[in-house]
Amino acid sequence: MQEPPPHLTLRVDSNRVVAFHYRLCEVRQDGSYSPWIESSFGRQPLLYLHGYGNVVVGLEQAMAGKKAGDTLSITLPPEQAYGFRKSNELARLPIKHLHNPPPIKNLVPGVIVGVRTNQGVRNALVVKVGKFNVDVDTNHPYAGRTLHYQIEVLGVRDATPAEIAHRHVHGPGGHQH
Repeated sequence: MQEPPPHLTLRVDSNRVVAFHYRLCEVRQDGSYSPWIESSFGRQPLLYLHGYGNVVVGLEQAMAGKKAGDTLSITLPPEQAYGFRKSNELARLPIKHLHNPPPIKNLVPGVIVGVRTNQGVRNALVVKVGKFNVDVDTNHPYAGRTLHYQIEVLGVRDATPAEIAHRHVHGPGGHQH
């Protein structure tokens, strides 16, 4: 009998690339679940380099030791996911300073826009639109929420030296330099 390929037998650990599918919903205050708000099923799987904070902390902790074929269902409080909402994350900006702004008729409250910062472009939620300015909330859209994930691990491989040096996955499904 032939041994299975390494990507099916390696376990999730530091310096390994993990390929997985996920579904995500919010856990409401009454304990019920919202409809799914994100899913990678039916699309390309997500890939991340384990041990470098490339996914939320609670997800990375839950993935440790898993291997291809493993499934898990986890609920993460805000501190294990995207953190708590910060009230000082509100800003008024000139519309012309948005990164790739949508047409003005599509710039309405609830839309996610790109905002240029010293750390690069960050997503922000439009709160209010004026003639020349826009009020945005730069908290992560899921900050302050308890989240529930369903995960299917598809494969695990050793990271390349370049991936370890750059602290992220390269190639298809990863970062392109």
